[in-house]
Amino acid sequence: MEMRYSTHPEHAKHFTTEELRQHYLIQELFVPEEVKLVYTHEDRVIIGGIHPVNKSVALEGNDQIKAETFLERRELGVFNVGGSGTVKVDGETYELATKDCLYVGKGAKELIFESDSREKPAKFYIVSALAHTTYPTTKQSFADVPSESLGSQETANNRTLRRFIHDEGIQSCQLVMGMTTLENGSVWNSMPTHVHDRRMEVYFYFELDENARMFHLMGEPNETRHLVMKNDEAVISPPWSIHCGAATGSYTFIWGMAGENKTYKDMDQVAMSELR
Repeated sequence: MEMRYSTHPEHAKHFTTEELRQHYLIQELFVPEEVKLVYTHEDRVIIGGIHPVNKSVALEGNDQIKAETFLERRELGVFNVGGSGTVKVDGETYELATKDCLYVGKGAKELIFESDSREKPAKFYIVSALAHTTYPTTKQSFADVPSESLGSQETANNRTLRRFIHDEGIQSCQLVMGMTTLENGSVWNSMPTHVHDRRMEVYFYFELDENARMFHLMGEPNETRHLVMKNDEAVISPPWSIHCGAATGSYTFIWGMAGENKTYKDMDQVAMSELR
């Protein structure tokens, strides 16, 4: 498991492009038959990818989190962004089609990930946060989750928001997760932008064309930086940082948050005039 440490905004102002990428960008999430994990000290969240192709893959505890099982003191959000697959939680099987979500509560011991087909294997994107109590393991299908239309074609940010794990949906200790899909011809997300100093956030971008690129904006509102990203990559956003971006084509992204509360609308809006 790779470790990423918290950074002060004053330090981030002086990072080179490569240093920004080393601190905040997560690449190569889906390696066949492996579990890729990144532990960030921003609210002690773990981000990862699990890509079973020819055999099942287990998510287990390790010495870095000093736990015999991965969810000994944690909760977990799972999104399948590949072909159909299954997640077995303590012997119970949950079938996940593309874009379906599964929440697994604290205390679950055995976690097994499998693909239904080698030709089109599943890709499980995961976000895990610390948990103090147990909430029931719950599946939410993409087809059944409520959606909300945001933005407009005129401002190139016509998008559909879907909340999966939140205070009025799947219950959790502190994890909040959802998905936003950009319509054809729209490229901007979360603009006008915001910060929320009470929790961190991580974006995972997918459904980008192979040759397309995402220009993800971060940093303090008056001291912005950018990262150039491609399909199936994630970016860590500290609580003091804005998080928004535009791509060279339409895309989908999964947002995950953890920290002080689960209120989705707890945001400090940033006026366009404040951006530098």
